[in-house]
Amino acid sequence: MATIRIPDKVPSPDKDCKNLEEAFGVWRTDTKEIIRILGCRNGSQRKKIRDIYQHLYNKSLTDTLKSKLPHDYLVFSDFKNAVIMWTMDPSERDAKLANKSLRKGFDHLQVIIEIACASTPEHLMAVRQAYCSLFNCSLEEDITSNVSFLPLRKLLLCLVSSYRYDRELVDSNLAHSESAVLHDAIEKEFYHDELVFMLSTRNKYQLKATFECYKQNYGNSIYQDIESSGTGNFKSILRLAILCIDTPEKHFAEVVRNAIVGLGTDEDSLTRAIVTRAEIDMMKIRAEYFNTYKSNLDKAVIGDTSGDYKDFLVTLLGGKI
Repeated sequence: MATIRIPDKVPSPDKDCKNLEEAFGVWRTDTKEIIRILGCRNGSQRKKIRDIYQHLYNKSLTDTLKSKLPHDYLVFSDFKNAVIMWTMDPSERDAKLANKSLRKGFDHLQVIIEIACASTPEHLMAVRQAYCSLFNCSLEEDITSNVSFLPLRKLLLCLVSSYRYDRELVDSNLAHSESAVLHDAIEKEFYHDELVFMLSTRNKYQLKATFECYKQNYGNSIYQDIESSGTGNFKSILRLAILCIDTPEKHFAEVVRNAIVGLGTDEDSLTRAIVTRAEIDMMKIRAEYFNTYKSNLDKAVIGDTSGDYKDFLVTLLGGKI
């Protein structure tokens, strides 16, 4: 389901580090070499490169990328941000994304939902640990400080604090009974304790079965009923949480689409979607994008980006530059 292409014969991490150091150069950085190396290494290989680079040169690879990659034009800045995000430890990367999103307001809270609902329990726990180390407080503390609307705060806190059972286990009777709880919450009162409890504790297989029962029992998908019930911040976050639990590929296909349609490009969202999902489910996202929008995701990205930024994203999507 990942899209990155790793060479059949991968050089040793020592060799990659030496090639990277040469690529940084004295006067000019060879960005094509940076893309060729880092864009074609998986998470464990990049970790070895980070560790050995620190050992060999007594400096951080991330800090070197920050100082050596060009950034004097917007397209260079987008490229630099994408490479640094890709090279970072994933839990630290997502902790920083979460921290940034909390300081930008409601429109950016979807980043918290992605981390809480579209990640494995182990990754979510690692993000929470990284958050404490980086910011000297917990993710939960910062949510409490930055989200004033109590029902929304409660939902976010429960979602980020969750540690779900991560194996396929489904109780069909429970799915039917909890689909009724969902229906009642949507019809009467969204701020339903049982609703929050269910979404933050049940394993994802159980929840998917519940969402399917909802459609069978009430004729509409849960998404349709949420949307027809009106608008509101809590409802939009609730829909997003359910989508990221149920079919995260649909959500990230939406993120990519929204990032590139209309005037201009939302490079931050486009970078986040591709960098965070390239090793997880980008093949599914690509298929969902085609099924929903009747167009090719790779071509859409190529048509809306340029330069090294485009080449790096294409590399993560498995293309050749």
